[in-house]
Amino acid sequence: MPDDSNAEYSRALPLPSPDSVPFWDGAKEHKLLIQKCRNCATHWHPPSTICPGCGSRDNDWVESSGRGTVFSFVTYHRAYHEGWKGDIPYVVAVVELEEGARILSNVVGIAADQVVCDMNVEVMFDDVTEDVTLPKFRPV
Repeated sequence: MPDDSNAEYSRALPLPSPDSVPFWDGAKEHKLLIQKCRNCATHWHPPSTICPGCGSRDNDWVESSGRGTVFSFVTYHRAYHEGWKGDIPYVVAVVELEEGARILSNVVGIAADQVVCDMNVEVMFDDVTEDVTLPKFRPV
């Protein structure tokens, strides 16, 4: 029998790599997990096996506060995928977390023309299917 658990969600879903499985597992539990180097204490995202600060392979997954600021963003006024047709315009932003890591996500809960750089935001979790939860950001 085919798996139709994603039948209601019309957008592309992430396909976790071995490096990102802890991130997506954390999101399902409504936790924003990022990596932290045991050597230099750098926090980073997206997941990788090597610290971008010092090159160490010794790191842990830690829970982020989920708070940060909009570092940069773009507002889409065209649906490049059928699933976004009803949400034009929408915002895709680089959010700089309090811990220093930057994450690419959507800013929601605010009109697209009200989003600005340096806006304070916090994570929220969108359970888009039974198996996938997407971290998104809303204004504080």
